[in-house]
Amino acid sequence: MIVITGAAGFIGSCLVGKLNAEGYTDLVIVDDFSATEKLGNLEGKKYSKKVHRDEFPSWLNENQRFVQFVFHIGARTDTTEFDKAIFDKLNLNYSKTIWNICVEFGLPLVYASSAATYGLGEHGYLDSHEIIPSLKPLNPYGDSKNDFDKWALEQERKPYFWAGLKFFNVYGPNEYHKGRMASVIFHTYKQVKEKGSVNLFRSHKTEYKDGEQLRDFVYVKDVCEVCFFLLHHRKDSGIYNLGSGKARTFLDLATNTFKAMEAEPKITFIDTPADIRDKYQYFTEADMRKLISIGYSKPFHTLEEGIRDYVRNYLAGNKYL
Repeated sequence: MIVITGAAGFIGSCLVGKLNAEGYTDLVIVDDFSATEKLGNLEGKKYSKKVHRDEFPSWLNENQRFVQFVFHIGARTDTTEFDKAIFDKLNLNYSKTIWNICVEFGLPLVYASSAATYGLGEHGYLDSHEIIPSLKPLNPYGDSKNDFDKWALEQERKPYFWAGLKFFNVYGPNEYHKGRMASVIFHTYKQVKEKGSVNLFRSHKTEYKDGEQLRDFVYVKDVCEVCFFLLHHRKDSGIYNLGSGKARTFLDLATNTFKAMEAEPKITFIDTPADIRDKYQYFTEADMRKLISIGYSKPFHTLEEGIRDYVRNYLAGNKYL
């Protein structure tokens, strides 16, 4: 059995789809399963059992002998939520519980960290364990992810294989339910369909022109490929960046979405919302040398390739991966 937490969500459901495509159907999917807007993410997927996230720790304790691998993808991911207690419960303490069970029973573990841990990038974007204690995330979500990374590194007892993956700006199929937290590509597509144009955030820093803020956008299919690689690699434990390795502008993103839709670009700029303006990242770019150094060699989708596939094969038909 392979366990996937957050299996009804964006990345988790895509990972279930990837495992199914590779012939893996003895899967235990974990989530709260109460959000009806996520039901499409699991439609047609093959798995052995559904377990509610609240019941999962006790289930894992009782059934550990059947489990071969744990992907802990589930998390509260809302960067606009500022109730630290929610993140302590769902991201930090819940993850500690799963880690300790995996240690006790010798289960390999891959868990979701985040590029939000890097804050404004004062220390760069190198996935070195040495800089993690110095990182200053910009919100409670990023804090919760970095707090767990720090805690994991401090532990004397660790799973025999473990990896924390710092996801950068992931986009792709199965994010229909995410609302404000969905990718800019999703929102661009939606705006173009509705009104023929798109709004991008204006730059509030003189060193960046409007629309030329830079982010590392990574296609969810590439994220799943890395997870699948680690399922079989099971050595070189540690924390790894998971981005495309190439920062691109929001203008690049928007114009490529228009191109994939065969529409004429119409882009206007609006002020970045005041509640996130001071905590807005103007540049992120994953240093991917560490993952490559352990043998990962598959090329990542370019932004052009990823957007074209996402728009034409999924968004245009409201389809799922």
